[in-house]
Amino acid sequence: MAEFFAGFTEHTITLDAQRHFRLRRAGTGPALLMLHGMPQTHAIWHLIAPTLAEHFTVICPDLTGYGQSYKPPATADHAPYAKRAMARDMVDLMDHLGLPHFALVGHDRGARVSHRLALDHPHKVQKLALLDIIPTIEHFERTDMAFALGYYHWFFLAQPHPFPEAMINLDPALWLNAQGGRHHTDASIFAEPALADYLAAARNPATITAICEDYRAAASIDLEHDLASRAGGIKITCPTRILWGVRGLVGRLYAPLDIWSQYCTAPVTGGAVTGGHYLAEEAPGETLAQLQSHLLGGE
Repeated sequence: MAEFFAGFTEHTITLDAQRHFRLRRAGTGPALLMLHGMPQTHAIWHLIAPTLAEHFTVICPDLTGYGQSYKPPATADHAPYAKRAMARDMVDLMDHLGLPHFALVGHDRGARVSHRLALDHPHKVQKLALLDIIPTIEHFERTDMAFALGYYHWFFLAQPHPFPEAMINLDPALWLNAQGGRHHTDASIFAEPALADYLAAARNPATITAICEDYRAAASIDLEHDLASRAGGIKITCPTRILWGVRGLVGRLYAPLDIWSQYCTAPVTGGAVTGGHYLAEEAPGETLAQLQSHLLGGE
């Protein structure tokens, strides 16, 4: 599709002997880093990133372990997939690109990386937008039947290596399609090039190991880091926009703005947009308008 990521160039950036990241880049203004969720790649942003690139230098990478970026193997402590480590990777990437300060938008797992990045590197992040999540620790502390059924994959993917990987690798396409069904989303919302990119990544067993390690980290080392941050009173200090899908689970199970206000010292704004979990692909117009209001506004 000629219009897929119109105006963007694709790169593979090598940071050192082990770490490399695929990304798309466009624009010449202030830096904007956009982080995707699971089971996707940076391709989730193809409908809104080109417009944002009219005002920003937009960087859309594949997260550590995802898409075509580097994939550390499974470890007993899951440390390479701690959100602290994944956030550090993104900071190192932006430093390498000569963009040490940036606005930050994250969806799903990318929003969890963004949350940790804003806590660990507050001087880097000028504005923050988090799409369709509440803090990981809040999910676990509030676990009930509704959460367990709606987010059952958290507990499946966090099972010891290599059990969930072996199950998924039997039919990666079936598993990928099930992620949309879990959010009551028809796969037809995904543009053909984006869906092909997601499927290509899912067919790589190393990607599936990375995804499982991401969730194992969430249920172990990430909670340690979250507890320590909360005990130390460390909060997000930049203006933050919170968005969620009106048909998604986040808004039905929680009061996102009330929860996030406890994790931020700067203003927290936001609300629901049309659609479900995949905001940038289900409701690109509304999502873009919200991000433009936040990123270009004077808050």
